[in-house]
Amino acid sequence: MEMIVRNPAEGVYPPSGSAYVHAVEVRDPSRFLYVSGTMGLDPDGTPADSVEEQLALIWANLRAILAEAGMTVDNVVRVTSYLRDVAYTGANAAARVEALGGRPVPTTAIVVQTLDPAWLVELEIVAAA
Repeated sequence: MEMIVRNPAEGVYPPSGSAYVHAVEVRDPSRFLYVSGTMGLDPDGTPADSVEEQLALIWANLRAILAEAGMTVDNVVRVTSYLRDVAYTGANAAARVEALGGRPVPTTAIVVQTLDPAWLVELEIVAAA
């Protein structure tokens, strides 16, 4: 499988920051994994108190889900973030950059009302192998 970043130099606004790309072309994948929105809950289903702690749990949960499919964060090709508050944008971006080792992927962040007010962030990913 090959992943190629697609950031046109003309006809569209430039990508913001080094951790954002307009698109990633995935060539010759043999399989895809679509992961439901994943929250910052511990194994007992209890949410962490802070957004940073929830993000750490989210990425740990995603690593476990990816491992079940024989994948790692290196296989992530798309991230959608659902944030309860716009103030979580910076922490969310920092956690994503750290989790992906600085590798940029197409990403979208949306401010929403979560089903439970204790859920501060929810991430949905697509992975390919």
